[in-house]
Amino acid sequence: MATRTAGKPSTRRVEKRRSTRERLIIATMIGIPTLLVVWLVWLPAIASFLLSFTRWNGFKLSSIEWVGVQNYKDITTIYPPFWPAIQHNVIWLVFLFVFPTILGMLLAVVLDHEMWGSRFYQTAFYLPVVLSMALVGFIWQLFYSTDQGLINEVFGSKVDWYGDPSVNLWAVLVATAWRHTGYIMLIYLAGLKGIDASLREAAAVDGASEVKTFFHVIFPVMRPINLIVLVIVVIESLRAFDLVWIINKGRNGLELISALVSQNVIGEATRYGFGSALAVIMMIISSVFITIYLRIVFREERR
Repeated sequence: MATRTAGKPSTRRVEKRRSTRERLIIATMIGIPTLLVVWLVWLPAIASFLLSFTRWNGFKLSSIEWVGVQNYKDITTIYPPFWPAIQHNVIWLVFLFVFPTILGMLLAVVLDHEMWGSRFYQTAFYLPVVLSMALVGFIWQLFYSTDQGLINEVFGSKVDWYGDPSVNLWAVLVATAWRHTGYIMLIYLAGLKGIDASLREAAAVDGASEVKTFFHVIFPVMRPINLIVLVIVVIESLRAFDLVWIINKGRNGLELISALVSQNVIGEATRYGFGSALAVIMMIISSVFITIYLRIVFREERR
C-alpha cells in the first residue's frame, strides 16, 4: 500500500509535466504560423487598405496626405490603363477557363487509362509548371522572335509577337496556357484516381459508353475538383504578372491590374496610395470568387 501511495504523486507529476509540454508544443505549432500569417498577410493587407485613402511618395511618414476616395475616383475616371487592364484580365480568365482547363481535363482523362508511357507523358506535360515565368518567356521568345523566331521562319512573316499590341496579349496567353495546362491536368488526374471504380463498372454494366460515363457519372462526382479548378483559374487570371512584366512591364497592349499596381508602387512614378487602391480593387474582386467558393464548400459539408 505504501509503495502504491508513494507512486501516485510521482505519476501525477510526470503526467502534469507531459501535459504542460504538450500544451507548449500545440501553442507553438499554432502560434508561430498564426503570427506569420498576421505579419505577412493581414498586416500588409490592412496597411494597403489604409494607404489607398492617402497620397504618399513612400519616403517620409509625415508626408502622408489623407485624400479619401480620390484615388478610386481617379482610377475609374482619369487613369487610361485601368479599363483596358480590366478587359485584359477578363480575357485572361475566359481564355484560361476555356482552353488550358479543357485541355488539361482531356489529358487527365486520357492518361487515367494507364496507357503505355503514361508516366513519361505526365512528367512531360507537368514539366512547364516547375519552370519560372522568366524561363517560360525566354523559351517562347525562341518561337516569337521577329528575326529568328520559329513561327516567323516557318511562315515567312515578320510579326512582332511581343511588341505588336494587337497580337501580344494572345501570344502571352498561349505561353501561359502551355504552363497552366499541366497544372490543371495534375489536379484532374488526382481527382480521377480517387473515384470509386464501382461507378465505372456500374455504368459499363448499364451499357453506357466511356463518353456518357464521364459526363453523366464521373464529371458530376468531381464537383469539388471543378470548384477548386475554377477558383485557381480566377486567382491565376487576377495575379497574372510575371510574363507581361518581363516583356514590357505591362504596357503597350499587355496592361493587367497586377502590373498597374507594380508600376505605381515600384515604377518610375512612386505613388503608394494610388497603387494601394489598385491592389485593394484586385483583392476585392478575388475575394468575391473565394467567398462564393467557400460558401459552396461549407454548404456541401452541411449536407
